[in-house]
Amino acid sequence: MSTDMGMPPILSPDEAEKAVLLAAPRGYCAGVDRAVVTVEQALDLYGAPVYVRKQIVHNKHVVADLEARGAIFVEELVEVPEGATVVFSAHGVSPEVHRQAEERTLKTIDATCPLVTKVHHEAKRFAADDYDILLIGHAGHEEVEGTAGEAPEHIQLVESPADVAGIVVRDPSRVAWLSQTTLSVDETLETVAAIRERFPELLDPPSDDICYATQNRQLAVKEIAHGCDLLIVVGSGNSSNSVRLVEVALEAGAKASYRVDDASEIDEAWLDGVRTVSVTSGASVPESLVQGVLAYLAERGYPDAKAVHSAEESLIFSLPKELRRDMKAAARAQ
Repeated sequence: MSTDMGMPPILSPDEAEKAVLLAAPRGYCAGVDRAVVTVEQALDLYGAPVYVRKQIVHNKHVVADLEARGAIFVEELVEVPEGATVVFSAHGVSPEVHRQAEERTLKTIDATCPLVTKVHHEAKRFAADDYDILLIGHAGHEEVEGTAGEAPEHIQLVESPADVAGIVVRDPSRVAWLSQTTLSVDETLETVAAIRERFPELLDPPSDDICYATQNRQLAVKEIAHGCDLLIVVGSGNSSNSVRLVEVALEAGAKASYRVDDASEIDEAWLDGVRTVSVTSGASVPESLVQGVLAYLAERGYPDAKAVHSAEESLIFSLPKELRRDMKAAARAQ
């Protein structure tokens, strides 16, 4: 249960000692919703199994639910039978993965988030103009691997300001930067500032690479973190944006912050002496998991959550064109 309020609530002395603040927005973003619905619709349209390269989104509950419906998650395309249907995850893939899929005559449905696709296009454009591209992100993350694969000879990874001193470029006047979409806004800007100090002519991307949902969720956490005793982030450990929310919460003044996949991972000791609990969730988290955390808190004497609104989101992405085409063909055939 939650009560919507437009501004952070101020507790009067006669109100209950305990309080729960709920971030808004939180949870699913447009890109995640599109990716999950893509797999669901593919299963309905083609029947099981439908293969998915990597986790469609970084949430173990979402993955388990789709597996129960007939999705098979694989690490690499060599695990997919020739001619089968495979969905590419929201994090994007490199041109090499597309080539492998064509070689194995796989039917592909590309569920890459359009905001990630935008970064891919920026990488190709900078590379075509012969810039050295500094990609700010985390080594090994699927999104970083997909973007770097667009122009591997032009792109080098920068994980933090500490890496800047070791950057080697061909021409200091022709350097551009891009970033993984799910990073901390503040940390990314810190890294960009360090890069620009070394390369004053650094070229910015045409628009901010940090996705709107990541920024909104970090802003929402800042709204509910200041002065709270405990901030719980619902999200999986391999979700970059969920992990960042814990860091943002602590930086914004939360006395403690923890990430959990669901309510079962909450340590009751965290609640010792805690009056104000704030709750949010990463961009790949179903709302049911948040409600589970609120129910856990309610069972321990905490009142209904008061929602703190910091932004409104209305963006919706259309399903991948390959899927829309087949859905229309199936509808006509009926």
